[in-house]
Amino acid sequence: MNMETITVKFDLSTSNYAASPDALSFSAVYQNQVLVNIDSVEGKQTIQFDLELEDGDQELQFIMKNKTEEHTQVDDNGNIVADLFLTINNMQIDNIDLDFNFYDNCVYHHDCNGTQDPIEDSFYGTMGCNGTVIFKFSVPFYIWLLENF
Repeated sequence: MNMETITVKFDLSTSNYAASPDALSFSAVYQNQVLVNIDSVEGKQTIQFDLELEDGDQELQFIMKNKTEEHTQVDDNGNIVADLFLTINNMQIDNIDLDFNFYDNCVYHHDCNGTQDPIEDSFYGTMGCNGTVIFKFSVPFYIWLLENF
């Protein structure tokens, strides 16, 4: 079986408003192996790691944890006035910007922080609920890229 090494790079940031009692946690996981684990996401940071992959379908997971009701401030009319969330953007593989192809190939699994049944949602770069974004792609990466751009 052929192996291919790819470099994954993206920016991770948080809304991290001043009233937030605690920061959110973030992990990047591939085949049950934790590649990145940040207990307290603060500000903006660039994340980068290499993956050695066998040919075939792949799943990379991005997990947000530790969001509570206190992270969302609501006014008297029930409108959200401040919220804590994570943002993933500028996704690159091997220095190629994936742009909207990254979002198009992601599914956001969450349950609105326990207020609804689990759902599969579209992902547009923002994680506002505890849950997992699954990015699906395949190797050889350049063939996947040609088929998806």
